[in-house]
Amino acid sequence: MQAIINFIVSIVSTPAILVGLIAMLGLALQKKPFTKTLEGTIKTFVGFLVLVGGSTILQGALAPFASMFKFALHVQGVVPSNEAVVAIALQQYGTTTALIMFVGMIVNILLARLTKFKYIFLTGQAMLYVSCLTAVILISTGMKAGATTIILGGLFEGTLLTVTPALCQPFMRKITGGDAVAMGHTGNIGYATAGLMGKWFGNVKKSTEDIKFPKGLSFLRDSTVSITLVMAIVYIALALISGPSFIETKLSSGTNYLVYALTQAGTFAAGFYVVLAGVRMILGEIVPAFQGIATKLVPNAKPALDVPIIFPYGQNALLIGFFVSFIVGTFSMFAMIAMGTTVIIPGVVGHFFCGGAAGIYGNATGGRRGAVIGSAVNSLLISWLPLLILPVLGGLKLATSTFADTDYLIPGILLGKLGGFGQVAVTTGIIAFVVIVVIWSFFLKGDQSKETKKA
Repeated sequence: MQAIINFIVSIVSTPAILVGLIAMLGLALQKKPFTKTLEGTIKTFVGFLVLVGGSTILQGALAPFASMFKFALHVQGVVPSNEAVVAIALQQYGTTTALIMFVGMIVNILLARLTKFKYIFLTGQAMLYVSCLTAVILISTGMKAGATTIILGGLFEGTLLTVTPALCQPFMRKITGGDAVAMGHTGNIGYATAGLMGKWFGNVKKSTEDIKFPKGLSFLRDSTVSITLVMAIVYIALALISGPSFIETKLSSGTNYLVYALTQAGTFAAGFYVVLAGVRMILGEIVPAFQGIATKLVPNAKPALDVPIIFPYGQNALLIGFFVSFIVGTFSMFAMIAMGTTVIIPGVVGHFFCGGAAGIYGNATGGRRGAVIGSAVNSLLISWLPLLILPVLGGLKLATSTFADTDYLIPGILLGKLGGFGQVAVTTGIIAFVVIVVIWSFFLKGDQSKETKKA
């Protein structure tokens, strides 16, 4: 039994395999020739591996950035990192997490089939992390790791992962210029908030992507060149502050500290280039393949894919969002030090992926001003909300890391607060959440994507 559970977990937590199987199912439902089905499946599978590989390169290049930042400012505290906190939690909650994720996937598909929220969440690691968060909070309320916890956890996760892409879809339509894909990430609440901030306070006519460069600087329009130069300035500045002794003994294995900083900047740009190649490959295969599922199993369904899927649509906004988000997170850290609270150290990976994406959403509705305001507001959420989720994480509140994205933080805090009133309250709250979503769907005219077109 445990071997079967481990096999299922390995599949659904590996996006490349999961989405490759989804593509295969979609093409088979369209009765495509075997060779076409095989070709589409392999290209989708490899495309996701390219995307994941690019993201891994980005995260690897950001790791020394975080180390230099902590050393330069001499700060200690809790670093929001989904990967780190889940690695700790899975040692105790692994089986419950896996079963909650399995039930959650079924709930997501059923809700997409039966309601007007036509989004199938396909980001495997995000599903795993949400399942883990849910397991930790429910068990921390006193529930036993049994069938009740698994069913309630699956209902909560499946409903959450059905609704949050719906919040983002009006803005996704503006970003991509179409309605073929949805956002399947755990920063969706923050992204939708950034989109609203841009709409309310920005100026959509002045896009970050229309920034004019003087003729002598036209080479900066090449994203590889501009990203390398910008990141080189940042890395070298941090290297100069940290000093050669720390970098050459702790990070670079003896390589000159300035050469190391420059190499990391180039590595970051290389990772970004790989991500863009993976996105192009995925969009070329998964969207046509998904038509089979949309037609046969879940009419009008849209695949909700990981956050790098939007990076090609706002490369300037991505960098602006990252830097604004990180700066706001740094100021928030100093405010926490002054207030004497637990210190949340800005996680560079979280601020890049979530802050950068928030910048793209803000830009889509409010241009440059929207990108700045949207990413700043999102940064405030991911900087301060970790303080509120720590008390509801049971034994994990003593860990040196915690959850980072808005879709863990806001639902997790609410679920944990309900749990404080007892198991009956948390059970009632989860069932009410599912019922509200279903009733909300019935009041929509047509499918959700058409209903929210004017948003």
